[in-house]
Amino acid sequence: MAAMASRGHGRTRAGGFTLVELLIVVAIVAILAAIAIASYDWAVRKARRGVAQACLTETAQFMERFYAINLSYAQDNAGVPAPAPDCSQDVDDHYVIRFAGPPTATTYVIEAVPQGGQQRDTLCGTMSVDERGVKTPAGDCWQ
Repeated sequence: MAAMASRGHGRTRAGGFTLVELLIVVAIVAILAAIAIASYDWAVRKARRGVAQACLTETAQFMERFYAINLSYAQDNAGVPAPAPDCSQDVDDHYVIRFAGPPTATTYVIEAVPQGGQQRDTLCGTMSVDERGVKTPAGDCWQ
């Protein structure tokens, strides 16, 4: 019995976490959050780039239909200039879709110029497509 009594009088350790353990957990969570936010930001920029590419492709297809009817990219048979690119409002806040210069009878270049946060897209920057279907910049940008 004497041995049991001495156990109850000693110092007992309280359950819980130390400050150092909590700081380590907070640091790990902060690092994971930073990685997740960066990955999310990259994915959003890539998705917006895809929408702009779709808009460029849609506008290029319109220009080809315009040419098939009028035999000119610049104007229709009545002398009315080819309309400026008009894409969905999904692109408006992030890209400006426009002709790089006025279309001629046989050529055009349509470009998507990044705006706002999309300017951080260092992979592609300004994208364009011409009457031959040549897309710039080449490589990983147009997938």
